[in-house]
Amino acid sequence: MGAPDPPPGWDALFTPEGRTHLADAERAIADGASSAQAGAALRRAGVASDAVAAILTQAELRRRAVTKFGDAAGALLFTQAGLEQASRHVVAETHAARFRASGCRRVADLGAGIGAESLALVAAGVGVTAVEIDPFTARFTEHNVSVAVASVCGHDSETTSDVRIADATTLDLAGIDGAFLDPARRTAGSRDTRRLASVDDYTPSLDFAFALGERMPTGVKLGPGFDRELIPANAEAQWVSVDGDVVEMGLWFGAVARPGVRRAALILRGGRRHELTEAADAADPESAELGEYLYEPDGAVIRARLIGLLAERLDAGTISPGIAYLASDRLVRTPFAQTFRIVEELPMREKDLRRALAERDIGRLEIKKRGADVDPAGLRTRLKLRGDRSATLVLTRVGGRHTALLAERVPAADPSV
Repeated sequence: MGAPDPPPGWDALFTPEGRTHLADAERAIADGASSAQAGAALRRAGVASDAVAAILTQAELRRRAVTKFGDAAGALLFTQAGLEQASRHVVAETHAARFRASGCRRVADLGAGIGAESLALVAAGVGVTAVEIDPFTARFTEHNVSVAVASVCGHDSETTSDVRIADATTLDLAGIDGAFLDPARRTAGSRDTRRLASVDDYTPSLDFAFALGERMPTGVKLGPGFDRELIPANAEAQWVSVDGDVVEMGLWFGAVARPGVRRAALILRGGRRHELTEAADAADPESAELGEYLYEPDGAVIRARLIGLLAERLDAGTISPGIAYLASDRLVRTPFAQTFRIVEELPMREKDLRRALAERDIGRLEIKKRGADVDPAGLRTRLKLRGDRSATLVLTRVGGRHTALLAERVPAADPSV
C-alpha cells in the first residue's frame, strides 16, 4: 500500500508566498483575530480555500508545538501526526548529547518524521542523515532540518545534513557512526492517525532496531509503558519524565549506553536534570510505619523500578506491599518524588469524610490515590466542599488497610538527594 495522499492545499506551505500568508495569519490571531477572521482575510487576498485551511491548521499546530519546541516552533512546519510523535526538544537534546559524547560524527535518524531528533543533533554539532519513508512528511523534515542548519552554521548544509526518502531498513549505512530510531507507533498519514495496539506493527520493526543495536551505537525511542519483558539484556533502559509527565522510554546500545547502567530514571524539571541509575531493577524497599512525611516517587522512578534505590536515599520505606508511596519521619528534599506532610488520618466512610472536611473548612481538595478504587472527580463532587482552606487527600492502603490521609504539600526546594 502506498503512502496516503497529502491533504489538499498543504503544498502552499512550501512556497515563499504561502509562508508569507502563514505569517500574516499568525500575526492576526496573535492580535486577537479569530481563525475565521484570519481565514476571511486570506480569502480576500486571493488565497484558495484549500490553502487557507492548510495555513490555519499550520498556525494552530505551531501554537501547540511551542510546548515541545519552544520559540523555535515559529520557524518550523508540522503535520498533526508528526507533532504528536515528535520528541520534546529538551528530551531530544539529551539524546543528541549521548551521540556527541560517544564520538559519533554522523547519525542516521531513521524514521525521522518531522525531524525533531535531527534538529537536536544538528544543534549538538553532529552530522545527520534524516530518513523518512513518506515523501510528504519528508518535505517537512527537509524544511525543518534546513532551518536548524541555517541557525547553527549558516546556509552551508551540504556537509552537515541530508534528508533521504527511503525505507530505513534498506538504507546503506556506509559512513554512518550511529543510529536513532523512533519506530512509528501510529497508523500512516499526516493527520487522523490512531495508535498501533501491537509492537509487532511498529515500523521499523523492533527486530530491526535491536539488530542494529548489535552493529553500532543505537538509540530507540519507545513509549513509557513498553513491555519490560521485551527489553534486551544488553540495552540501557532509560525512562524520561518532563515536569512530572513520563514521556518516553529509551533503549541505548553500544557506545551510547553507559557502562554498568541498565536502568535509569531521568527527571527534567525547571531547566534542571536529575537522574537515578542502577545496574538492574532495584530491590523492593523495606516496609515502614506511616511517618510524618509521605513521598510519591516520580513516574519515571516507578517505571524504572528504582523505588528501592530512592527509598535508601530518603531513609524511607513502603507503606504497603505494591503501593508506590514511601513513608519517613525525616524530610529530605528530592527531585525524584513529590513530598507531603501528613496532617492526620480521616475516616474512609464517605459521609464521615465529608463531615470531617467541612469541620476543617476545606473547600479546595487535591485527591491522590494508589490502591484505592475511587474516581477522584466524582468523589470531589459528592463531598460538596465549601470551605476556604486547601488540602490534599491521599486515598491508599497502609499496611494493607484502606486509609484516608489529610496532607499538605511540601514546597519543592533545592534537592539534597
